[in-house]
Amino acid sequence: MRLPLALTVTATAVALALTGCASAPEPQAGAGASSDLVEVRGDFGDTPRVDFPTPLVPGETQCTELVEGSGDHLVDGQQALVGLAVYNGTTGDEIQVTGFGDEEAVPVVLGANTLTGLRTGLSCAREGSRVAVVIPPADGFGEEGNASLGIGPDDSLVVIFDVQEAFLPKTNGSPRITRDGFPAVVTAPDGRPGITVPDEEPFETTEVEVLKQGSGETVESGDRVVVHYTGVLWDGGDVFDSSWENGAPASFVVSDGADSQVIPGFSEALIGQQVGSQVGVVIPPEDGYGDAEQAGIPAGSTLFFVIDILGVV
Repeated sequence: MRLPLALTVTATAVALALTGCASAPEPQAGAGASSDLVEVRGDFGDTPRVDFPTPLVPGETQCTELVEGSGDHLVDGQQALVGLAVYNGTTGDEIQVTGFGDEEAVPVVLGANTLTGLRTGLSCAREGSRVAVVIPPADGFGEEGNASLGIGPDDSLVVIFDVQEAFLPKTNGSPRITRDGFPAVVTAPDGRPGITVPDEEPFETTEVEVLKQGSGETVESGDRVVVHYTGVLWDGGDVFDSSWENGAPASFVVSDGADSQVIPGFSEALIGQQVGSQVGVVIPPEDGYGDAEQAGIPAGSTLFFVIDILGVV
């Protein structure tokens, strides 16, 4: 997914890459003297007009919720779509403003690869929140700064987020019983699935089972979905791909037509299912990669996926 602003330690261009649960997560940052000095005018979702005195020198990352959101606060591993405005908190210079108005919102994931201050600050945000986050150098780019972004080693950051949409961090559906001969799936507290493939011949056609039944929006052909998934080979049960291992949910179009961005069996598993569901799908070669080897998947392989449906964009 395209992220137009990278504020990671290794960033060399202006593009913010915010990539790397408790039932009622608590924010890791709160309002403070610095974040309360940030003044933002304009409606939620529209390009903000931002003023603050310089220099802002917070002792720790602070976050003030300017527009109150709803639901739970964002947590590690969760993906959201945001508008963001980034400023040098020492000089007041604008770094980048994007994702507001008619611009495409920026997908961000709270994770281990996110700048500490951004990860901490976003934990006070919810869907519908507009928040002002003020970040000291130690939680930003530290002693090296980021010359390409005009950030010195002693410069703080000011970031305005409009959290336009927040997707589930993991499935929240009710467990369902599956048929005999279907792979067994257990789920860790963070949502990661453990999969045991039976020692028998696979199904000859694509077979889908709902492992947990959600109650959210129904996925339709042509939708762009946000999912977590793990894929294993039926023969041996080896994992060949996992968004959990990649550190962030995946997003792509599922369709029963030519515009699908995934193999036919994967789309078939998701279309008609509800957000919040976890599904398992056995995919024979004709609905997978056929007779062609694909990224370490042997030709003619039957596949099994566990998929958490986290949202529809």
